[in-house]
Amino acid sequence: MLNLIGLQKFYGKKSVLNDLNFQFTEGQVYGIVGPNGAGKTTLFRCLIGLEDFAGRIQRNENAAKQHIGYVPAEPYFLPKITGKEYLTLLLEARNKSVQEDAAYHVFDIPLDQYINTYSTGMKKKLALLGSLLQNNHIYIFDEVYNGLDFQSCLMVTDIIQRLRSQGKLILMASHIFSLMEETCDTILYLKEGKFDMISERKDFASMKQHISQDLRDSQLDALFPPHTVR
Repeated sequence: MLNLIGLQKFYGKKSVLNDLNFQFTEGQVYGIVGPNGAGKTTLFRCLIGLEDFAGRIQRNENAAKQHIGYVPAEPYFLPKITGKEYLTLLLEARNKSVQEDAAYHVFDIPLDQYINTYSTGMKKKLALLGSLLQNNHIYIFDEVYNGLDFQSCLMVTDIIQRLRSQGKLILMASHIFSLMEETCDTILYLKEGKFDMISERKDFASMKQHISQDLRDSQLDALFPPHTVR
């Protein structure tokens, strides 16, 4: 369980997150959507302790930082390190081990090669694999589908569904709303630092229409002004 109580984040005088209140519970998949700069990544960084904030985040023991797996939109890797060495570091950091060697090869990544030779998609899959091998209680995925091929996207969706069935808590952000519709139980629309709309699965279509209308009202009219009727 993660409970946001009046969560606020400022960069100087600029408000990025403004009085967020919500409770995330185990066995559910939550999607965070919103325009670029809405605060999605900042929210995730607050949840894992990489950002200071005002307000409170209540946690149960399964939501302690050592039980959270975070896959950022652009994973960072040490230079001159192989994929296998990276996974070993992550497992040793949590005092975990892998029982089945086949688990290392789920994504068919060349683990003996240096990570700086990997493609963008391979790096994303390596970061995801490391988080999964740690067997965390909570998973936070920031744009996890970015850079992945179609088959890998299907695998990630299946992985998320299996994590849910194990009672894990999953938070994810993506700009691909169709993937969120397929995967999430609840989607939160973050706009100007607030949860502008919160929808469960049965209301996803209405949320999509609401977000689309926001886009048209705020941006597209300037590019495509209405034609004057003659």
